[in-house]
Amino acid sequence: MRRFLSYMYELAAILPHDLTMKEQNEHIWYASYGSNILEERFHCYIQGGNPKGSSTSYHGCKDKTLPIDNKDFYISSELYFAKKSVNSWNSGGVGFISNEFGNESTLSRIYLITKQQFVDVLKQECNIDQEMEIDFDSIISNGSIVLKETKWYNKIIYLGNQSEKPIFTFTHHGDYFDEINKPDENYLKIIMEGIKEITNFNEYDLANYFANLKGIIGEYSTEDLIKIANK
Repeated sequence: MRRFLSYMYELAAILPHDLTMKEQNEHIWYASYGSNILEERFHCYIQGGNPKGSSTSYHGCKDKTLPIDNKDFYISSELYFAKKSVNSWNSGGVGFISNEFGNESTLSRIYLITKQQFVDVLKQECNIDQEMEIDFDSIISNGSIVLKETKWYNKIIYLGNQSEKPIFTFTHHGDYFDEINKPDENYLKIIMEGIKEITNFNEYDLANYFANLKGIIGEYSTEDLIKIANK
């Protein structure tokens, strides 16, 4: 009897851990609308390395398995550029999406990765070293969740399902429309290259896509954007 009780105690201690690991290995879609839309760059967040245009070297995810699928996806929210990137992009603005969803449309690339990989990618984006737990079911139920308010990408948003898998992205919990900042042209070029990988956009399509975005208006002309796309 004592041996049986001991066995049940050990089993009870193990099962929750196994279930947690199983959940971490479940696949979800991560929707990227900024520089990670370029597949080669995003792979640095998974496997580690120094992406083109950045002075930061990423350590990658615990699980360095590359995404098992990726495709284009439109987010019904506005893309804009704000803040000042400190470690790369010449202190230019970086991409966010507005918290208002409706008539606007932002091109993104969704990657099929595990829940734990999503957590690890977010930690690298926010420069967080400590362990982080995310309740994905709660995000699906509530539509979003706000994490550390001091971080730029602190709001995780549920965007619906694709092939029976949930789609998540992240942005800031408040729109930085009073801190709009011109993005560096090298940053724009990276996003353009990523868009070219998932669409048949030419340089004119790319120029039209960016021309009316906050952070672009008054900073880059259509001709400027065409030149960047052709670099």
